[in-house]
Amino acid sequence: MKRVMTLALVCLLLGNAPLPTATAQQAQLAYKLNPQIEKIVGDISPANIEATVRKLVSFGTRHTFSDAESPTRGIGAARRWIKSEFERYSRESGGRLEVMEDEFIQPQTPRVPQPVKVVNLVATLPGAQPESRDRLYLISGHYDSICSPYGDTTCDAPGANDDASGTAAVMEMARVMSKYQFDATIIFMTVAGEEQGTLGAAHWAEEAKKKGLKVAAMLSNDIIGNTVGGNGVRDNRRVRVFSEGVPSVETEADARIRQSVGGENDSPSRQLARYIKEVGERYVNNFEVTLVFRRDRFGRGSDHIPFLQRGFPAVRLTEPNEDFTRQHQKVREEKGIKYGDVPEMVDFAYIAQVARVNASALASMALAPASPSGAAFKTARQEFDTLLTWKKNTEPDVAGYQIVWRATHLPFWERSLYVGDVTEYVMRGVSKDDYFFAIQAVDRDGNMSVPAFPRPPARAPRPNAARDQNPGGVTPPPPF
Repeated sequence: MKRVMTLALVCLLLGNAPLPTATAQQAQLAYKLNPQIEKIVGDISPANIEATVRKLVSFGTRHTFSDAESPTRGIGAARRWIKSEFERYSRESGGRLEVMEDEFIQPQTPRVPQPVKVVNLVATLPGAQPESRDRLYLISGHYDSICSPYGDTTCDAPGANDDASGTAAVMEMARVMSKYQFDATIIFMTVAGEEQGTLGAAHWAEEAKKKGLKVAAMLSNDIIGNTVGGNGVRDNRRVRVFSEGVPSVETEADARIRQSVGGENDSPSRQLARYIKEVGERYVNNFEVTLVFRRDRFGRGSDHIPFLQRGFPAVRLTEPNEDFTRQHQKVREEKGIKYGDVPEMVDFAYIAQVARVNASALASMALAPASPSGAAFKTARQEFDTLLTWKKNTEPDVAGYQIVWRATHLPFWERSLYVGDVTEYVMRGVSKDDYFFAIQAVDRDGNMSVPAFPRPPARAPRPNAARDQNPGGVTPPPPF
């Protein structure tokens, strides 16, 4: 059940009355915790996560090219067990989860010496609201593992942290969240072939693009279990969230607009990252969500990247300090240093905290309306006010809209203003030269969408203007 959240409204605001001063522009929604999300966060169990990690490690190796037929060892045994767990969660939730295998043959590539069967395990929790059911939120971890040398398909590759930790978090979220109802659809996915180049994630993302699926957000959890870094720092109080700025699919036209009006720090993935931080820190006490404004760790990647490359908002969550003696290493001891990705070096309580951050953000997005479409500045004129416009949402429970804004040099939204059930609003005395804006849809229970960043208005070109002002033939940016 959702709890009705009181909206702190300022009476004259609904009539577009002027905002007196910048310091007074802070009328906003009175945030209250949603009891359904609180219950979900509280139900996530470190003991269940530990049991899952240890079970995955017990298969010896989960190398993509390892034994697929053995009932006890290799990637085949691992995926059959994961599927059986998803099916058990479905039975325990009254059949809410739809469990399937997403199977394909990966052709030979520089990192794939011969064709191989790759299988993703997918558990779908369909949305309950007809207007929101086709809006999809994905949560993913990769269940394959590897050891060095990478071509050794038989050596023990426990992969407790990389990435049994992410797989266990996704499975625990599926177990808990499948017992609840959401407006939009949530997909819990464990993918394979990540170590050979994000094969499973790339296949699912490509099929989603071909089918025109509405993937509103994708969260990849990869290496989320170690709290003691190779640098000696112990940190169990925060998680990093990586998000790209300039979208991977930006067109030349998009680039010209961005260069003219800004927005390098306001891609859909960056809005998603800010939302995860805001919601996660609200529901998980004494835990910080640290945003890293780059696509992934320096020169590296994970399963969110194929989604970015196909135009879907996606982020990667990972621990704050990695230990490279635990990644892709044969289990051994040399000169007093222990190598290998073993369960003894995994902090299961920490994985549970990261899972709670994921779950609170997922639940918030899936309970909320979609981000408003058509968000734009209504005019490009130079003026002291800012006129924002957007399209009305189609969900029946939308109560109104909230505008958030910040100074251009700041990373996070500073202020918010609930403006009611309207589709345009004038920010009196607030110049679009000095601030970035976004719009959120709000339902009757106070659930808020991920903010939508407005675009500049379409502008018809003046006859011969580009030629006259730019005889060299290079198309200039819009004259804002």
